[in-house]
Amino acid sequence: MMTDGSLLTGYDLSRLNLLVVDDNKYMILLIKTLLHSIRIKNVREASDGAQAFTELRKFPADMVVCDLQMRPLDGIEFTRLVRTAKDSPNQYVPIIMLTGHTEERLVKEARDAGVNEFLSKPLSAAGLYSRMIEIIDNPRPFVRTPTYFGPDRRRKQVPFRGADRRKAAQADGADEGGLTPDEIEDLMKS
Repeated sequence: MMTDGSLLTGYDLSRLNLLVVDDNKYMILLIKTLLHSIRIKNVREASDGAQAFTELRKFPADMVVCDLQMRPLDGIEFTRLVRTAKDSPNQYVPIIMLTGHTEERLVKEARDAGVNEFLSKPLSAAGLYSRMIEIIDNPRPFVRTPTYFGPDRRRKQVPFRGADRRKAAQADGADEGGLTPDEIEDLMKS
């Protein structure tokens, strides 16, 4: 909810420690500006996933805001490293993935790597705030299987009925068109 057009209210997020990971210095500046508008001042930055993993060893981040496409270590590889590396400083840190690329396969790959939330660009303070509040208000338990560690990908606990959609989707192939924000939200909830 916006009160004066620039400040979101409802929670005092001023004491959160955030790590922003992006290889574009202008995007980092924009994200930091958005975070400052919601009173978050303690922000560290990294220019790729490898630098971010090192930064997590020194900085007790409460959340990570990470771009998807970076070099040499992208956001998905970074997320997998945080979630599964034996020397990970915090396997449970919430990760919000940012990208301008909203193809279904990328959203699924990020979800399956263990991100908590997915946010498409262009960014807004309201969009970033809403993802952070989703993490705070609706924390998901972490799940460990032989092939996955991260937040439970199922947001809705409904009994399974019908055909296995995963097998059908694999047989049909992935759609490479970009998803709308509502389709991304639905996909992250499935």
